Amino acid sequence: MKRWKWSAALAALLLLAAMLAGCGSGAGSSAQPTKKEEPKTEQSAFPVTVKDGLGEEVTIKAEPKTIVSLIPSNTEIAYALGLGEKIVGVSDFDNYPEDVKTKTKIGGMEFNVEKILSLKPDLVLAHASSAHNSRDGLQQLKDAGITVLVVNDAKSFADVYASIELIGKATGTVDKAKQVIEGMKEKLSQIEEKAKQIPANKRANVWVEVSPPPQLYTAGKGTFMDEMLQVISAKNVAGDLEGWPMVTEEKAVAYKPDVIITTYGGAKQVLERAAWKDVPAVKNKRVYDVNTDLVSRPGPRLAEGVEELAKAIYPEVFQ
Repeated sequence: MKRWKWSAALAALLLLAAMLAGCGSGAGSSAQPTKKEEPKTEQSAFPVTVKDGLGEEVTIKAEPKTIVSLIPSNTEIAYALGLGEKIVGVSDFDNYPEDVKTKTKIGGMEFNVEKILSLKPDLVLAHASSAHNSRDGLQQLKDAGITVLVVNDAKSFADVYASIELIGKATGTVDKAKQVIEGMKEKLSQIEEKAKQIPANKRANVWVEVSPPPQLYTAGKGTFMDEMLQVISAKNVAGDLEGWPMVTEEKAVAYKPDVIITTYGGAKQVLERAAWKDVPAVKNKRVYDVNTDLVSRPGPRLAEGVEELAKAIYPEVFQ
């Protein structure tokens, strides 16, 4: 019975459509059915013009099929955007993810122009931190008809999000870029909320050591390390200094940090320094090494770096 009702209803609709078509001799007879527009995909959104890390406009004419990355942070972003199979060349410094070991190496601080040209990439991901020093090489690539995109030199999480967005737009992975950024923000938010529960009198004063004496460098304000410590409710004892300053041992000891973080694997030697024996962090053996790539490489894994710092500084809260 239900089947019959459906058939009858369908027949009635077809009959009505035929009658309306037959009566179309008036003003509306020339009306054409509206053409259904196909939804645009990310891959079809080319050509696209973006503003690069030097403030210059770069036009990507078609979706890149082959990519060369000149710096590890660009590579990590590209992999996070699902572009691993398109990457044909990476720098000598690239070490993540594991798949980069299978890619052609194109050099370090000075990249091999001929090697890059031999790979015939559609897109080269350069970086503002080294663009001025490699201007001639980048120009050679451009003269050969290769699109070169200089990614901004990120100094903060907001800058990293901008880098991810930029590479996403240039490669047709805008939606994936949004997902990566939202994932980072969500992880950071969760860590920050947890850290807020730490009582004020339990919050650690932290010394970050980037390189040992005699050239003792630390992380001041305007660095990822400083921002990360803020997220986890810890104080950077060198937070009144700018960038990556060199500090005397006397000054470092005078900070009397509760915790010392090294980014070069130097925890053991810090603990053995006679001049540091009265520093609270050394007395209490609260000196830890962290993976430098996680806390200094401006890419998607920075959120993991924050978590690693939190676990080292507040193990009772984050373990």
